[in-house]
Amino acid sequence: MDYDVIIVGGGIAGLTATAYLVKAGYKTLLCEKERRCGGLVNSFERNGFVFDGGIRAIENSGIVFPMLRQLGLDIDFVKSPVSVGIEDRVIRLASIEDIAAYQALLTDLFPENKDEIAAIIERIRVIMGYLDVLYGIDNPLFLDMKKDRDYLLKVILPWMPKYALTIRKISALSEPVVDYLRRYTQNQSLLDMITQHFFQATPAFFALSYFKLYLDYNYPRGGTGTLPDKLVRFIEAHGGTISTDTTIVAVDPEKRRVSDARGQTHGYRGLIWAADAKTLYRIIDLQTIGDAAVQRAVREHQAAVADKSGGDSVLTVYLALDLDKSYFASRASAHFFYTPRRDGQSKAGPWPVGESRETIERWLEQFFALTTYEISCPVMRDETLAPPGKTGLIVSMLFDYRLTKSIQEMGWYEDFKARSEAHILDTLDASIFPGIKAAVLEQFCATPLSLARITGNADGAITGWAFTNASIPAEHRLPKIAGAIRTPIPGIFQAGQWTFSPSGLPTSILTGKLAADAVSKRLKRERVDHFQNNRRFNGCA
Repeated sequence: MDYDVIIVGGGIAGLTATAYLVKAGYKTLLCEKERRCGGLVNSFERNGFVFDGGIRAIENSGIVFPMLRQLGLDIDFVKSPVSVGIEDRVIRLASIEDIAAYQALLTDLFPENKDEIAAIIERIRVIMGYLDVLYGIDNPLFLDMKKDRDYLLKVILPWMPKYALTIRKISALSEPVVDYLRRYTQNQSLLDMITQHFFQATPAFFALSYFKLYLDYNYPRGGTGTLPDKLVRFIEAHGGTISTDTTIVAVDPEKRRVSDARGQTHGYRGLIWAADAKTLYRIIDLQTIGDAAVQRAVREHQAAVADKSGGDSVLTVYLALDLDKSYFASRASAHFFYTPRRDGQSKAGPWPVGESRETIERWLEQFFALTTYEISCPVMRDETLAPPGKTGLIVSMLFDYRLTKSIQEMGWYEDFKARSEAHILDTLDASIFPGIKAAVLEQFCATPLSLARITGNADGAITGWAFTNASIPAEHRLPKIAGAIRTPIPGIFQAGQWTFSPSGLPTSILTGKLAADAVSKRLKRERVDHFQNNRRFNGCA
């Protein structure tokens, strides 16, 4: 069957693009390799407990809420306050003024670095101000300029000069955050406390603005999976076709056809690739491209992505607990970043990829005692997400795909998962959540290999390309984001986390909308050209 547009990848970018295209009246097909859409935005139920399988909260960033309003989607969000804890000290972040509490927390732990901490906090305050400009308004892409003309004149136009000035300042903060902060302190443990829950080589602006983003966290009632579920229903209600369990294995850009693993083929006028970028360039058959210049451009991009790594991945333990949510509410917020020891993760040493099992096991014991945990408690935000008097807890930390893969190849992957669960429970029981081990009703684990299998993302990445790559094969300049959706392949656009760096849920939604607009514009132009050619052929012009 033929379609106006085919979208490959049913994550949040693909769903966004599809929703806008069906709203515009295009005949669309969305292909998703898994049984459900959502990708890294999903929730699942297990024995009465609802867990989030990907992101733990949703930041608006002037994009998510305007997108929902534009599509007419109603989702009940609650604020998702964040806590930060180190050892036995926990602070709750309710407003921007709580940066002072964060400064006091660090100073209590590292009194000899008081002045250095003060200087760092001052820089964080300045950088958070840049974020106010960047995301302080609803993104104009999600506005109806005819209906929102006053907003355009009174808000957007005065904002544009501030944006231009701020972008230049942000561009100067692209070096890795640890390198940037070494200008202020050489205390590695202090650096770890500030940065170890960010991805390796995260740009300074992205990391040091996050205190502000914590205040923008929201949680949809029913779980984060409510967002993709609503988009799926919208697409189906507007006549779009969603084909799950459908893996695209070949793309022929000359004939404008895709083939799936079941041997079915579909034609398209426009294609949006919202899945793993490496996969697209692996399944493109260069011999089907007749234009030598296009073939050369595609070959160059194939080479550019071939040796690039996906970004950091995570290891997650899911816990069903015989503890009331009040136990956790008395200690922290529903979204909690917790570091058990002030020593810092660097004390464990680098990822022991290629080392012996004995060496890796010793390293794991140290790592789980020192790393920073992202702990989410869904039932604290929605009481329906766990049985009465019980709590489901999601405990994650950044983890290396290569190490996990080498453990699997050495033959002790299942034992590794069991050991990881035990180390994590031991650490939490001995620190912030005493008694948690005895309250476990059920526990299970997902690793970077799980994410790679489920999402199809290279290296189990959760935010696209790794910052550690010598060069990133994606646009990274904010003023150029509109061009990020282009590919060297005629008729094919891209969207999602591999499209722009750094990425995240709001950026994936934004690129999905940009790709949908670009395809729509192109199809309209083709229709006009076809009409004019027919007129000339018939002697009407």
